[in-house]
Amino acid sequence: MAAAFALRAQQPTTPPQNSGAMLQQSAPVIAPQLGTINGTVTDIQDEVIPGATVVLEGKDPDGRKQTTANDSGFFEFTNVKPGAGYHLAIKAKGLADWVSPAIELAPGQVEIISDIKMELEAGAQSVVVTSSPVEIATEEVKMAEEQRVFGIVPNFYVVYDSSAPPLTAKLKFQLALRTSVDPITIAGIFFMAGVNQGVRIPDYREGAEGYGQRVGAVAADGFSDLFFGGAVLPSLLHQDPRYFYQGTGSTGSRVRHALAAPFVCRGDNGHTEPNFSTVGGDVISAGLSNLYYPQADRTLMVFGENVGITTIERMASTVTQEFVLRHFTSGPKGKKAAAQER
Repeated sequence: MAAAFALRAQQPTTPPQNSGAMLQQSAPVIAPQLGTINGTVTDIQDEVIPGATVVLEGKDPDGRKQTTANDSGFFEFTNVKPGAGYHLAIKAKGLADWVSPAIELAPGQVEIISDIKMELEAGAQSVVVTSSPVEIATEEVKMAEEQRVFGIVPNFYVVYDSSAPPLTAKLKFQLALRTSVDPITIAGIFFMAGVNQGVRIPDYREGAEGYGQRVGAVAADGFSDLFFGGAVLPSLLHQDPRYFYQGTGSTGSRVRHALAAPFVCRGDNGHTEPNFSTVGGDVISAGLSNLYYPQADRTLMVFGENVGITTIERMASTVTQEFVLRHFTSGPKGKKAAAQER
């Protein structure tokens, strides 16, 4: 490169005629970012159709892809080249074939195909459906309530199945309550109260009275955050309060996924959206603490510190979930994720 600069200095008035071509030839070729197409196969009564055959076809015959809908009726095609002219063709026993309108995929886009409603085939009398989305979601929560780090610490709010159906409002409240009353959660409250006693946060008295006050404050902080951020707001805003484990892709993409989780969530409609539930829960919980914190801690600065600390803790927690805890989580989903080494 030094020689090139020297040559240019010697011939400043007569640049090579093909210099533009040389620059164009040396410019790196950026490959288009691949996209994803997914959806859920249902019938006209919104019952999922597991086992349906889904074919993705485009203008390029070599780009044809085929998959089978899982037990939740969910299917997904990854690493799809951007472009127009894609179509989905879906077949299921006893149902008329379904073909999508033309699909145009932008670079890096995740296209969710909604309203896949398969009708009865001519002459067919009935369709046997194994489970409804609510039944599947109920089973997912039951399995999640078995997830424990080292078989001890609750790890209920992590989903290892990317196609998990959304939770009903009842299930969101159930999961929040189950987490709140777990013996390990309660033991953690007393432990954190002891830690806060040592550093005098909040600024209660010393001794047994101060410890009791700190136990109450830790319990109120945790319950209000879980209640509003994990049940009330997710139900009102139709958002999923759980962390969806990625497990695939580059390390960088997984780190970004984990760090974004406190700010971006999956809606009950399957779309990605701002995580107003978690952020709102943190803000509400920090605001309610002014009702029971000592006067010295009822300041805007303490409020901001509490929200900020909680957010940083969440980001550290999701990164740990993505890269560490899956190896030590018991329960059906945790064991499967760890065994796959995704």
